[in-house]
Amino acid sequence: MPVYNTGKKTAQYSLDFKLKAVEWSYETHRTVKSVAEALDIHPFMLSKWRKAYRDGEFGMVKSQKNKVKPDKAKDELSALKRRITELEEKSGAWRD
Repeated sequence: MPVYNTGKKTAQYSLDFKLKAVEWSYETHRTVKSVAEALDIHPFMLSKWRKAYRDGEFGMVKSQKNKVKPDKAKDELSALKRRITELEEKSGAWRD
C-alpha cells in the first residue's frame, strides 16, 4: 500500500472517549450521525467503534488474539460456574 505524505496526522482518541461515544450513540433518541456530528468525528468511525464494542474487541491491541468478553457473557459464565458448584455439592451429598 502506498504511503501518502499529506501533512495530516490521524487523530488518536482515548478508550474513554470511544466508550462514551458508543454509549451515547446507543441511547434511544440518538443516531450515529447526530452523535458523530456532535463529537466532530466521521460517522463511519463511530460505526466501527460500535462494531468493535459489540464484538468485544474494544480497546484491544490488534496483535492480541484474545478478545475482551462483553459484560453479559461474563455474568452468564459466573452464573454457570455457580450452578456447577451447587450441583457438585448436591451430588457429593448423595455419595456420603
